[in-house]
Amino acid sequence: MGKSCLLLRFADDTFTESYIATIGVDFRFRTVEVDGQTVKLQIVSYTQWDTAGQERFRTITNAYYRGADGVMLVYDLTNRDSFEHVDDWMEEVQKYEQHRTVKLLVGNKSDVWDSDGVQKEEARAKAAQLSLPHIETSAKSAYQVEAAFTQMARLLIQRFGQGAPREKSLHTRVVLEKEEKHMECCT
Repeated sequence: MGKSCLLLRFADDTFTESYIATIGVDFRFRTVEVDGQTVKLQIVSYTQWDTAGQERFRTITNAYYRGADGVMLVYDLTNRDSFEHVDDWMEEVQKYEQHRTVKLLVGNKSDVWDSDGVQKEEARAKAAQLSLPHIETSAKSAYQVEAAFTQMARLLIQRFGQGAPREKSLHTRVVLEKEEKHMECCT
């Protein structure tokens, strides 16, 4: 889906097609100015590996939701299956989120979208159904990557930064939603 690529594009302004798939957690920090407010984002991208029902591993991954101020649910515009799992991810987030967690639906890979991919109308309808803001990005071309994180920061300021003096920083943690992987070796 490109979560780590989005993270690298935003934090380091880099992109590589040979990026090794995230195993576990990848994170970066970046401070941004939004509407005169400084926001320090700790961005966490993680992959939940299918551990054959071993609940002891589930508590580790769910801990990332509990401390998150914001969650980006990222799906691949070229992969209908990833889009069809948005409801599952949302349900998972809602189990463990704080009641004030900000959420954003992000469609990635807009640079390679085709007619078999997720249609804009479908994505807009899903975002409306879930009451989430929505944005399409491309980590490869950098299209709207900055805008997605700026939108998240703006939503976080609205939710948590109301009434805070302008010279103070808002420190926050954003989680890029998981992609399930299956490990053949675990039983």
